[in-house]
Amino acid sequence: MAGKKKKSVEAEPVSALPENAHIAGAGEVEQQEITYTLRENYMPYAMSVIMSRAIPEIDGFKPSHRKLLYTMHTMGLLKGKLIKSANIAGQTMKLNPHGDAAIYDTMVRLSRGNEALLHPYVESKGNFGKAYSTDMECAASRYTEAKLAPIAAELFRDIDKDTVDFVDNYDATTKEPTLLPVTFPSILVNNNLGIAVGMASNICSFNLQEVCDTTIALMKDPEHDILSTLKAPDFPGGGQLIYQREVLEKIYETGRGSVRVRAVYNYDKSNNCIDITQIPYSTSIEAIIAKITELAKSGKVREINDVRNETDLHGLKITIDLKRGTDPDKLMNRLFAMTPLEDAFGCNFNVLVGGVPQVMGVRALLDEWIAFRVESVRRRTYFDLSKARERLHLLKALEKILLDIDKAIRIVRETDEEAEVVPNLMIGFGIDQVQAEYVAEIKLRHLNREYILKRLDDVTDLEKTVADLEDTLQSKGRIRRIIISELQEVAKKYGQPRCTGLIYPSDIQTVEKEETVVADYPCTLFFTKDGYFKKITPQSLRMSGEHKLKEGDTITQTVETSNDRELLFFSDRQAVYKSHASDFKDTKASVLGDYVPAKLGMDEGENACYMAVVKEYTGYMVFFFENGKVAKVDMATYATKTNRRKLVGAYSDKSPLVAAYYVPEDGEFLLASSSGRHLLLHTGAIAAKSTRNTIGVQGMTLKGRHILQSVRPYTAGTLAKENRYRTKSLPAAGALLQAEDYGEQLTLL
Repeated sequence: MAGKKKKSVEAEPVSALPENAHIAGAGEVEQQEITYTLRENYMPYAMSVIMSRAIPEIDGFKPSHRKLLYTMHTMGLLKGKLIKSANIAGQTMKLNPHGDAAIYDTMVRLSRGNEALLHPYVESKGNFGKAYSTDMECAASRYTEAKLAPIAAELFRDIDKDTVDFVDNYDATTKEPTLLPVTFPSILVNNNLGIAVGMASNICSFNLQEVCDTTIALMKDPEHDILSTLKAPDFPGGGQLIYQREVLEKIYETGRGSVRVRAVYNYDKSNNCIDITQIPYSTSIEAIIAKITELAKSGKVREINDVRNETDLHGLKITIDLKRGTDPDKLMNRLFAMTPLEDAFGCNFNVLVGGVPQVMGVRALLDEWIAFRVESVRRRTYFDLSKARERLHLLKALEKILLDIDKAIRIVRETDEEAEVVPNLMIGFGIDQVQAEYVAEIKLRHLNREYILKRLDDVTDLEKTVADLEDTLQSKGRIRRIIISELQEVAKKYGQPRCTGLIYPSDIQTVEKEETVVADYPCTLFFTKDGYFKKITPQSLRMSGEHKLKEGDTITQTVETSNDRELLFFSDRQAVYKSHASDFKDTKASVLGDYVPAKLGMDEGENACYMAVVKEYTGYMVFFFENGKVAKVDMATYATKTNRRKLVGAYSDKSPLVAAYYVPEDGEFLLASSSGRHLLLHTGAIAAKSTRNTIGVQGMTLKGRHILQSVRPYTAGTLAKENRYRTKSLPAAGALLQAEDYGEQLTLL
């Protein structure tokens, strides 16, 4: 049963303790079932992270954000001068016990200087770092200053009018709001990332003007087409969003999906360089520069002389110096495909609603916010109504006193005990205790007709106000019109143009990510029996001495070709691995070279046994097996439209492979069996197959336990009597070597 505890072996007594001493529980080991531990220990922690840390609520804030901003509000930082960030962090610890470092990190992200938000809530002075750079860290809190930004006033409007609930802080010494009565859907206006236990939230930002317009339209028409007013996400870093309506419709409907954003650049013709001034929000300057540098060093991008970070006080800037004759637009299209200059932002609109995490689309989110805001306005209206009724109730007492001021003075003067003043006024004028208390507190100098008449002038206005507020409470339409009016006010006051532009897929030149401009220069490729590979240029080869090889290793293939060729390495496990000559560095004969199985990530114990060098997938692969069969496979079957680097089933596994050859055109091979017979076989006599793992046809007839032992390409004139070893039909047994051919074959085989 879960939670059951069991005792086990007792520990030996500690020598430092008295002989008869006993420690309760010492030496006992408690065993718990994993389900008990998860339920009693792990689940409370997971729920705490989800509910109190990582997931934002409908007001757009996590608890850490809310505690910080509310503290700044109570410190009066909506107005006045900036103060030290350390002071703010210290004050916030009254609500947030997680330490000043965590609080300051929260403030940094909310600040204008960090540039992480479309509408920062904190005005900053000093170095607050940059969201788009991992190297540009913020200064310590003792050096920077901050206050609330003007838009933060919309977060706290009427918070003192019971618009939201307040609860005790962690040590019950003060109160804090559970939500902020935001006057606009801040949940969509500023991006928010949170990683909880078993779930996460990643909400992108949208343009404030568009969000307000969309909310207003939804309040007027629940069937409103959201995409007509909320065009697309808008990121603080700018960039260009690739607009795909079907993708946005999915995100708006489900709250999940991803949008692609690419950098903004311009070409400086005078300096022959590209200046990148805006990058995707989800990446950083350092990540982009590191990737471009890697591509340049590997030779995959050869048009770049230098790349550097020129970000300064004027803003972000990455400069790429180009080689002469480079087309900047074509280069950028390739960099978009191969670097984070184009990146995806994954949306996951996970929000706490009523204490329950829910992934919601834009329409559902705005509906929840509207319901939340309706309740806030209703509570504010009820608060104002209560205050107006209280004031009107007090002024009604003044109306009655106005009829006989002398009587009021006489009652107060003739009452012997102070405690009897209020009861006597209640009896004398027929008013209740609250009214009597109010009358009793009026200063003597105000007990005149002029003062009372001025106060009574407010009665009519108050009666109209009370009636109006009561009508508002009873009318959902009026409350919604108030919200619409506030949204229009916020949009007019704080709205700004979009930061992120929109481009369409039809305007983008597509480039394959693996498309590269490879330098085409002559080279010689060497492949050894043990799987080592070398690429050596002609100049280096002329200056080289003997090849360095492992003991017992020999060079099995030497191919003069060029650097732009594709390489296919066939392994002893019927697989072929694709690579390019340009993927290998130029080397010298005096080094071992690259170990192909390690370079291409082959499985443990798998070895490379043959290298095919191709430019186009024409010709054939010919496989010779121990059982005498020969398979001729069309080379086109190894071409793939995707960028797969490994193909399984490259040849048949029914019999051990003796040799494999790539033949651009049909030719002759000399086959030798373990019985000493030799056969000249022309590959034109074998029909090509389109199935890679075909078992082939019988080429050489073998008797008993004899096997095909070796195969070599045949050069005309090598054998004295060639026709003796040729055959008009297959299969054939071949012939034994004659004396005049035997010497040649000693070196040949």
